[in-house]
Parts: sequence; structure tokens; C-alpha cells
Amino acid sequence: MNEDKSRQRLGRGLASLIGAGVASPARGANGFAPMALEPSGERRLGLSRIAPNPRNPRRHFDESDLADLASSVKTHGVVQPILVRPKGTDFEIVAGERRWRAAKAAGLTEVPVVVREISDRESLEIAIIENVQRSDLSAIEEAEAYQLLIEEHSYTQADLAEVLGKSRSHVANTLRLLKLPEAVRAMVATGELSPGHARTAVSAEDPAA
Repeated sequence: MNEDKSRQRLGRGLASLIGAGVASPARGANGFAPMALEPSGERRLGLSRIAPNPRNPRRHFDESDLADLASSVKTHGVVQPILVRPKGTDFEIVAGERRWRAAKAAGLTEVPVVVREISDRESLEIAIIENVQRSDLSAIEEAEAYQLLIEEHSYTQADLAEVLGKSRSHVANTLRLLKLPEAVRAMVATGELSPGHARTAVSAEDPAA
């Protein structure tokens, strides 16, 4: 697949991935039998068959926020399906770990999902793009996510700006946070220090940054 076309597609968001009809894989290929699809292409899976993506750039989930979402899920269910991909005989989350966590906390046993065959590269890209577009990452998590795309998938800062709908200066300033000492980065990640003040510290230590 052409890299530029892939980035353009991912940059349009997740609506096309979740909204499109999804073919039912055969049991032999992925360890599960075809399931009846609802009109939207959704199906339901047991929570025990779904695992989080170990490379999800979002590592911190606010407990109060999850509790609020779990309360809503108890009343209304999981409204937006979770995007998953086959992983062995089970499934791995591509987008929607927060909803998965809330469903577990709410005591649900199954959730609506859309299953797509997605490569490791696409899974990482989608996880990063979804979180960044929804502002779900801390500034440090966002910077580390940008760096992953640069190092592992040859993104340039211009590519990131275009795909994410961010200015090039935002991308550059976010990446500058990775020059901070680990202790200072931890303060930014927890909200003790604002990204703006942290970037000022980078500039003071390295005028060329």
C-alpha cells in the first residue's frame, strides 16, 4: 500500500473504518465462526475475548472519568462500537480501550465491535491518530506518539501536521518536550507542569531547540 495514500486515509478519521460493512472471517483463519452482522456492520463479542493494544499510546486513564463513563454504560450500553482486529483466536483493540474498560467496570459481559483485518503498522497509526484527534493524550504521551510514527513509519513533521490537522509549529513544539529530563517529563505528564512552561525550560537549556 502506498504510504501517502495510507496516511491520507487514516487522516480522515475512524468513521470509514467503523461505518463500512465488515466481512465475516472463516473459523479456520482466525479461530472464530462467522457471526450475524447488524445493518451497521457491528457484531457483539464477549469482553473476555478482547485484549487491549499493548502499544496504545494512551497509558493513563482517569479513574473518575472512567467511573462516569461506566455509569453511563450501565444505563445506555456501549453506544459506539469498539474497533478490534483478530489476534490469534481472540481480538485486540485498535480503537476504544476506554469504552472497553468502562464496560468491564459496568459489569457487562459483551460489547458491540467492528472487526477489521488491520496490520501492526496501521493498528499503531490508528491508535495514535484517534487519541490525538480526541485530545485523550497528555502532552508527553502525544510527543512520544509522534516520535513513534517518525521512527517506525518514516513520518515527517509535515506528514503529522497534515494527517492530524495540527499546525507544523504545534507538532514541532510538542516533540521538543522529549528533550526534557525524565523527572520534568513526569511532571508534565501528571499535569504538575504545563507544556508551555516545560517548553520554556527546553529553550532556556538549549537555545537552538
